[in-house]
Parts: sequence; C-alpha cells; structure tokens
Amino acid sequence: MIKLHNLYFKPFISEQELDATVQRLVDEIVNDLQDVVPVFVGILNGSFMFVSDFVKKYPKPCEVTFIKLASYEGLKSTEDIHRLIGLTQDLSGRKVVILEDIIDSGNTLVEVHRIFENENVDELKIATLFYKPEAYKKDYKLHYVGMEIPNKFIVGYGLDYDGLGRHLPAVYQLKTRQHMTNLVLFGPPGAGKGTQANFLKEKYNLVHISTGDVFRFNIKNKTALGMLAKSFMDKGELVPDQVTIDMLNAEVEKNTGAKGFIFDGFPRTNAQAEALDELMNQKDSEINAMIALEVDDEVLVGRLLERGKTSGRKDDADESIIRNRITEYYKKTAILKEYYESQDKYFGVDGVGGIEDITERLNAVIDKL
Repeated sequence: MIKLHNLYFKPFISEQELDATVQRLVDEIVNDLQDVVPVFVGILNGSFMFVSDFVKKYPKPCEVTFIKLASYEGLKSTEDIHRLIGLTQDLSGRKVVILEDIIDSGNTLVEVHRIFENENVDELKIATLFYKPEAYKKDYKLHYVGMEIPNKFIVGYGLDYDGLGRHLPAVYQLKTRQHMTNLVLFGPPGAGKGTQANFLKEKYNLVHISTGDVFRFNIKNKTALGMLAKSFMDKGELVPDQVTIDMLNAEVEKNTGAKGFIFDGFPRTNAQAEALDELMNQKDSEINAMIALEVDDEVLVGRLLERGKTSGRKDDADESIIRNRITEYYKKTAILKEYYESQDKYFGVDGVGGIEDITERLNAVIDKL
C-alpha cells in the first residue's frame, strides 16, 4: 500500500507483468511493420516510462519523438485537452505509431488525430499500454492494446496523481473504501449471539456468515474446499486458516451487493484476524468492530442448563462441560480483544436483560461506527 497526497493506492500490476506486456506489444508491432522504419510518438507526460522500455526492446531501427498533452485534473480526465509541445519534424510519408500510456475516455485521441490530420503521414496507428473499455467513448480504432483494465484510477509507471507516483516501477490502483458495516460478533455460550445476529442482519441489511454453517455447507455439498477441510478433520488435524479464509471469501463473493457482513465464529486467533483484515482489504473494505456480548458466568450456566432441558444437546446438560466451554471462550476472546482494542474496534455490550434491551445496546454501538 502506498500513500500519495491524501489517497491510498494498492498494488495492481507488477513490474514483471508490465515487462511482459511491453514485450508483447513490441513483438506485435515488429511483426506488423516488418522492415519499415517507423516513427514512434510518445504522449507526455505519462508515456515516458512506457516509451523508454518499448524502444529499448524494439529490435529494429526506429525514430522517437514526443508531443505533450494535458487532460487530467486530479482524478478526472477533462474534455479540455491542452497541447503543450507539438510536433517538431516533418512526418510526411512516414508510418507513425502513437505510444500512449493509457486510453480511457478517448479525449486525448481527438487531439492526436487533429494534430496529424494535416501531416500527410503514410499511416497512423495507435498503441496503448492500458485501455479502459468501460470509459472509452470514441470511435477511433486502437490498433495495439497492451492490457484492458477496469475503469479505476491508477498510478505508477509514468502515471501520476497530482504530480506524484510517476517514478513507481509497478502500477497501483486507487483504494476506495466501500460504505459497508462489517462486524465480528462474539459472545460466550448462552449469550444469545445467534438471536442478536438475526436482528442485526435484518435491521442493517447485513449478511450473517457463521463459520460453522459455512463448513457444514461445503462438506455436505462436497465442494473442493469442503473436501479439503474434511481431509484434515478426518485425520484429527486443524483445518488450515487459509482453507477457512477461502471459504469465507467465497461467501463474501456470493453477496457482492451486501451492505456488510456479520462474521460469527471467526476469527479465533490473531493470525486469523490478520487474514480476515487482508480479505476485507482486498474488497476495499474493513472490519469496523468486534462486538462482544458480556454476560456473567453464573447467568450463562443457568441459561444453558435451562436450554439443555429442551435442546437435546448433551453439552447443554452437563454443568462441568458448560463451564469448560465458557473458560475456553474467554481464553480465545482475550487474545482477540487485545487485537481489536489496539485498533479502537473492540466494543463490549451488556448481554443481560430482555432481548429487545440488548438489541438496543447493540444498535447504539453500531449506529456510531
């Protein structure tokens, strides 16, 4: 992650990918032009790195020149194209290839074609390293395209944000935080976490992702991840964190239009919490809060013993097992409490009282996030 001025950018295209793409463009153009000595025209400022790498890879004689146009103001490409440096040589009868760093709206191409309409060139072709098909609004043909990319702002490899970032050897994409509410919901056995999760997902239009439910679904339906998880479980081994994260990622991907998620049963360790942070970061989002329902141990024991009379669960009928489950919960939660407290994201909520009262307390926390 890098910061330029007030904005953050995340890695998007590596140096190796750029090098391979430039080489492919060189190969295509060499094959097309054969033994013709072309004139490559770079569009400054953004194309200087691309042009430099391109001509170094070009295996045959060629000429290089530049024109300088300006269209960007901050993050937006404007309709008003300024010609700052024009052509300084006669290109009559020559084959000209424009080397452009990026084509989005196509406004720059209008000015390029205007410049060359009276130059009497033999042929004018357009080569661009990056192309945003979603943004392109013109009819000019693009003869060589290095890479199609989404319509998101990028920097690096000659491209800048308000003057900064051109020097970066790789390309970075603007990181835009999505307006989502993502919660890690915790509570000891008997705290009423499941009940409250149902209320919260309805009120805030969130998707409730229970790790236990996700595991059962994948194993029952014999998905690749489910079978992989089962192979560890059958050997009595812990399922690797990455397998669980991949399952959660699949659930998140199923609900791309969600306003947020409630993660229930995950994370359990610092490593898992860090993995979840990275997963949400990849979605241009984040965990907003860890909310833990806090209930006195004796109240929990009483609730679970009462529940055991009707639930049929053996672990709800044995007080020693209940107390051990509660102890294990605190051991795990204490670690995560420190993790989220360090980010000012831990919120303890009184879990004793009527269901509606507890819901109101949870709402009060979430509404301030």
